[in-house]
Amino acid sequence: MKQHARVVVIGGGALGAGLLYFLTKEGWDDVVLIEKGELTSGSTWHAAGLIPHFIGGLSMAKVHQEGPALYRTLEAETGQATGWHGCGAIRLALTDEEVDWFHYVKGILDTVGSECHLISPSEILRLHPLLVVDDVKLGFYTPNDGHTDPASATNAMAAGARQGGATIYRHTRVTGTRLLDSGEWEVTTDQGTIVCEHLVNAAGSFAKQIGEWVGLDLPIVNMEHHYLVTENLAEVEALDHEPPVVRDPKASCYYRQEQQGILIGPYERANAQAWGLDGVDWSFDMELLSPALERLETSLEHAAERIPCWTNAGIKRVVNGPITHTPDGGFLLGPAEGLKNYWLCCGASIGITQGPGCGKYLAQWMVHGQTEINVRDMDPRRFGKWASGDYAIAKSVDEYQQMYQPYLPGEYRDAGRPTRVTPLYEKLKQAGAVYADTFGWERAKWYASDGVEEEYGFRRNNSFDAVAQECRAVREAVGLTDLSSFAKYEVMGKDAFTFLERICANRVPAKDGGVVLSQMLTTLGGIESEATVTCLSSDHYYLLSGAVAELHDLDWLIQHIEEGDEVTVRNVTDDYGVLVITGPRSRDVLSGLTDAGLTNDDGFTWMSAREISAAGIDVRALRVSYVGELGWELHCPMDRIADLDDALMQAGKDHGIRRFGTYAMNSLRLEKAYKGWGSELTTEISLVESDMLRFARKSGGYIGAEVVEQKTRDGVPIHLVYCEVEATDADPMGNEPVLDGENIVGVTTSGGYGHCVQKSLAFAYVNTGFEAPGTTFDIRILGERRRATVLSEAAWDCENERLKG
Repeated sequence: MKQHARVVVIGGGALGAGLLYFLTKEGWDDVVLIEKGELTSGSTWHAAGLIPHFIGGLSMAKVHQEGPALYRTLEAETGQATGWHGCGAIRLALTDEEVDWFHYVKGILDTVGSECHLISPSEILRLHPLLVVDDVKLGFYTPNDGHTDPASATNAMAAGARQGGATIYRHTRVTGTRLLDSGEWEVTTDQGTIVCEHLVNAAGSFAKQIGEWVGLDLPIVNMEHHYLVTENLAEVEALDHEPPVVRDPKASCYYRQEQQGILIGPYERANAQAWGLDGVDWSFDMELLSPALERLETSLEHAAERIPCWTNAGIKRVVNGPITHTPDGGFLLGPAEGLKNYWLCCGASIGITQGPGCGKYLAQWMVHGQTEINVRDMDPRRFGKWASGDYAIAKSVDEYQQMYQPYLPGEYRDAGRPTRVTPLYEKLKQAGAVYADTFGWERAKWYASDGVEEEYGFRRNNSFDAVAQECRAVREAVGLTDLSSFAKYEVMGKDAFTFLERICANRVPAKDGGVVLSQMLTTLGGIESEATVTCLSSDHYYLLSGAVAELHDLDWLIQHIEEGDEVTVRNVTDDYGVLVITGPRSRDVLSGLTDAGLTNDDGFTWMSAREISAAGIDVRALRVSYVGELGWELHCPMDRIADLDDALMQAGKDHGIRRFGTYAMNSLRLEKAYKGWGSELTTEISLVESDMLRFARKSGGYIGAEVVEQKTRDGVPIHLVYCEVEATDADPMGNEPVLDGENIVGVTTSGGYGHCVQKSLAFAYVNTGFEAPGTTFDIRILGERRRATVLSEAAWDCENERLKG
């Protein structure tokens, strides 16, 4: 065994082999893969090998493109067949909500260039004459889908990696990993020890156990999954073509031809079983689990209704094997929390599909420091310690059982919840809060009347009028909301200012009480993070960022401390609660609880902060607003937030105070044309494309400055625009295609209805030539083209008079 390598990948399944292959394509050839059994051992070898394009996210659609593209061509490159069958696939819609979902996903696939068609039941029968489609409203046909032989495809990627210089050790079990004082990783195996600069955990069903060696508790659960293969059927033998793979939400099954029979794979809707919760024996390689067909009865009954002929044949083979799942159904791709150069490439439930895409984009991340797509939904740090244990199990079981059901906008399923709550949780629930969980935190989306439950869907729903009332309360009187979920950090030490100046694009405040909003960039200029930076004193700064960024931003801050810097970073997210009081009467309410001066004449101006006492509680008061009104964020010890809330609600009674949630906040920020991190501001674009140069200091000196300056000189091919949309009962959400005639010239990033300006609003990235104010184009919303007009300024208070008053 080699003694040193740039990269060691643990695990020889589809994800590990895919990464190894693409690392060599990025120019790294000193890369090693270690597999304890044969390549594909564990889960890959027994998978059904389906390769779909259909997926409900823009970046994930780009990941899914890579599988079929590679499997179709890899044999010509390597000489190793992949077993590719390009038969296409059809997904069935049985409800109006599923029809809307199909239109939304079609917009995504059209945007990324994956061919797809919405087809009628009669067209479905032409492609697959064995189906019964009496209850089908619409089909989603992806002609370039198919299936492949998992072992052949994985070995073909491994062959390509070897040709690129990679080394693969089979029948070599990793027995331990540890971080050396040099910053490198030592990997101990039963065949020797190897030291590497980068370590990748791609160990599939064993990834959780291997992560435990370095203190990780990964939210990965192995789920038992069956598929059945029938004996030969005369009806299949009589077909003149291989029919498309079918995904059926009623049966919660997939169907495909297997030789002259049918392969049926159920995702049972109830009583699904997790496996190996106490750990998986290291000897588990090419093994299967005992079948449990009684759990599949309901699915198989519905499958018989969909393809009646299969009941005429006997069952030739039953496969039951473990497949990894995570709480949100997505894989873990990227840096592990708190560990430099320890990467995760695991947790995929459809790894044969996603192996090539995961490999391509993780290789980019490792080699270049960022990817060409937005990877926020894949980053392992979207989960914290709260996501492990019972939560991971409950969510993974639920995700498995809902595999073929749409996850509707606004829907946050109850399994595993709640995990992170503030002291206001029950109080707000009694007030009608309809909660969402964001990075484990329960946050109020809106406030419902007694007994009203949200009706989820892609169109305006029964929350619409209530949210409008919340918005008007903020604009006309005063609103209150709990945003304790903010990620919060204290940066301290004599070098705190110079440290922040190095990583922040905006000018860092040097005076006590100064507040700025700043982005943090990669060396390639991509927007990695965004934070509100408050100077409490010359050696003490307070940073705030989005809830989902808590671990991501903590890593970014800590890992950019250079040798010799006298600076420390501390995560204080759980220490402080945050109440936002905002609206034209917010000063009247707050002044009744404090002796501190709150006016401009008192020096408490917009974008400034003070430590005050409110209702006898020590508070860090930041005069900032994400909704475009006079207001304050009030940061107090978490154990005093209930007292502060009581005092504010009591003081606000005579001023029309009303609680509001995140739905109203989104509407209000859209009216102010405020951009969001993770939607408008992402790693694959810079401050130039996003029209954020006003947040970059002209003197440079920050990470990524050279790229920003170069792009400013040279120009960029796409631009972020803010537009008004002629919508009806459905507003843009993000990921809808922007069209000029029949040409796609952009994509939306977020949108919604501005209740106080009575306009549907959206942000979109568009090609050069479509960014000027007054330019018109169409946005396709749920299959309907809606005219959009680029606006030159915010729809609400474009001069910021209300903020500064």
